[in-house]
Amino acid sequence: MSRAISLSKLTIRLHWLIAVGMIGSLAFGIYLDEFAASANKGSLIGLHKSVGVIVLLLALVRLINTAKQGLPTPLSESAAWQLSAAKVTHILLLAGTLFMPISGVMMSVGGGYPVGVFGLPLIPAGDENEMLSQIGHAVHDVGANIMIAAVLLHVAGAVKHSLIDKDGTMARMLGKQIGNS
Repeated sequence: MSRAISLSKLTIRLHWLIAVGMIGSLAFGIYLDEFAASANKGSLIGLHKSVGVIVLLLALVRLINTAKQGLPTPLSESAAWQLSAAKVTHILLLAGTLFMPISGVMMSVGGGYPVGVFGLPLIPAGDENEMLSQIGHAVHDVGANIMIAAVLLHVAGAVKHSLIDKDGTMARMLGKQIGNS
């Protein structure tokens, strides 16, 4: 007897929206680090912050959704270490989608800068708080490296599932219902 294995449309949409937002933000953040200080850089940082806030909101919805549904069930047998690595990677990715934007907000607020989304103010500029800014910077810098590693591991796992296991994991992430016995 086979049962259908699928993910909810909300799970799939959140996965891809957050993936695009986070990968784009990581790449854009690396670009911004190399960009010389200027008024133009300030507006680019505003764009980076806007995407970060949107990712944070989507990640909060995803966290609630994941708490209700749990992490996706593997579609094929894997070694225990691979299952553990996949679980740790998923948790790092979920945590990173929260901590990266939160640490970015900490950097901005600690630096006395406002936080907004595409011109809509959310947190006004205020007094500088060096400790808050430094903690935000440390978490953001280390977190970026952890997120890059986690994204690469996640992509490697997806490639393994597609090319080696051929178990339908990618098809499921694209919204297809997978039959499993």
